[in-house]
Amino acid sequence: MEVRYSPDPIGIKRMTTGELRKTFLIDSLFTLGKVEMVYSDIDRSITGSAVPINQPLKLLASKKEMAADFFAERREIGIINIGGSGKIKADGKTYSMESKDGLYIGRGTKEIEFESASPKEPAKFYISSYPAHKDYPCVHIKFSEAQPNKLGDVKNANKRTIYKYIHEKGAKSCQLVMGLTELEEGSNWNTMPVHTHQRRSEVYMYFNLNEDSCIFHFIGEPDETRHIVVRNGQAVLSPSYSIHSGVGTQNYSFIWSMGGENQGFDDMDWVDTKDIR
Repeated sequence: MEVRYSPDPIGIKRMTTGELRKTFLIDSLFTLGKVEMVYSDIDRSITGSAVPINQPLKLLASKKEMAADFFAERREIGIINIGGSGKIKADGKTYSMESKDGLYIGRGTKEIEFESASPKEPAKFYISSYPAHKDYPCVHIKFSEAQPNKLGDVKNANKRTIYKYIHEKGAKSCQLVMGLTELEEGSNWNTMPVHTHQRRSEVYMYFNLNEDSCIFHFIGEPDETRHIVVRNGQAVLSPSYSIHSGVGTQNYSFIWSMGGENQGFDDMDWVDTKDIR
């Protein structure tokens, strides 16, 4: 498990492009036949992936970084499949995971295993985890049953649909909030106007991008921003003081996950576009 440490608002202003990428960009996800994990000191989040091919993959605790006997001993987990059909087994119960299906796994779940229906079209499980103080039951969130929330318009190049999976009025959790946003063709901007939320951090994972396309993801304080070029299947860590907004060379999808003190989806500190620097 890789460990990341985040700079404060002063430190980020002095970082080179390479330093920004090494600190905030996660470009090691969705390796065939492997479980990948990145542990961040930002709200103690763990961001990862599992892509099983010919045999199942188990989600195991890293003794050094987690000091736990099993992964969910003191944690909760959100998972969304962005690949082919697959299955997740959680303490003996099997959940069939179609493309864009989600699963919440509560604290105390001891055995977690990932499987693909076909090695030619493997499932690609995206994983987000935060510490938990209470046990909540596992919940399967089918994409076909997710409530769509349509926002934006063509004029502002941000026509999109938001799907909330783990939130106050959906699958219950301790602090994890998670969902998926899809931009329509001709729309390129996400999270504009920008915002921060001092009470929690956020991770964006971009997908449905062509090989020759990219996202310019903006981070940093609103009055002194930086950008990171992000490609398909890569994620960006965002501290609570940082904006998290992006524009792509095509339309795309992204999974957002948050953890911290407040679960209210609308708890955002908005920034007027004229104040961005």
